[in-house]
Amino acid sequence: MVCAQSLTVPLLAAVIRQWHRRRPEVAITLRESTAMDEALGLVDSGEVDVAVLTAPSAGRFTITAVAEEEIVLATRAGHPLTERSAVRLEDLDGVPLVHFSPDNGLSAWLDQSFAHAGVHPETVMRTSVTATAPQLAAAGLGIAVCPVSAVSHGFPGAVRSFSPRWVRQLVAVTPGEPDPLVARFIDDLRGHGMRVPGDVRTQLAQDGPQDLTPR
Repeated sequence: MVCAQSLTVPLLAAVIRQWHRRRPEVAITLRESTAMDEALGLVDSGEVDVAVLTAPSAGRFTITAVAEEEIVLATRAGHPLTERSAVRLEDLDGVPLVHFSPDNGLSAWLDQSFAHAGVHPETVMRTSVTATAPQLAAAGLGIAVCPVSAVSHGFPGAVRSFSPRWVRQLVAVTPGEPDPLVARFIDDLRGHGMRVPGDVRTQLAQDGPQDLTPR
């Protein structure tokens, strides 16, 4: 299988562990990717049975929703944006941004989201690794806009929700109707859902609206 880079620990790891314990005869090979086109290419070629990533626009695959994931603001503790009762995309205009490299699919996706909102953050550096962006932001290099799956337990900075809440759908992509074994694995992913560390969840729950609005 192949998955978006930041999803390995919060979504897949526990399910894979259960399968190793309960179905040791089933070998699971995991590849991580930051590019949707690469992941879909592996599904299309038959190199992998399933990809777990954000919902693609291509209609030639079978798509099964497995979870929702929040997009959050990550930055250093005490950043002025974290003192507001609600952070809006519009508040990011001109703000120093730790962005993603072009080889990470989040780069183009965020650029489109910013353009749609008429927002122009100032990119100060880029990283290919999704989980690195919030860590660099926490170190004081700016802010990061990232999936909550990129924010680890013990995160040294601050993390906040947007208003309205910003979520994206995570899906399992198969070349056709999944066989019974793959379908069972997908069901287990749906049952597990996205796990957010307790300290991160506490920060997100302390303020902001509770509605979930995909963009």
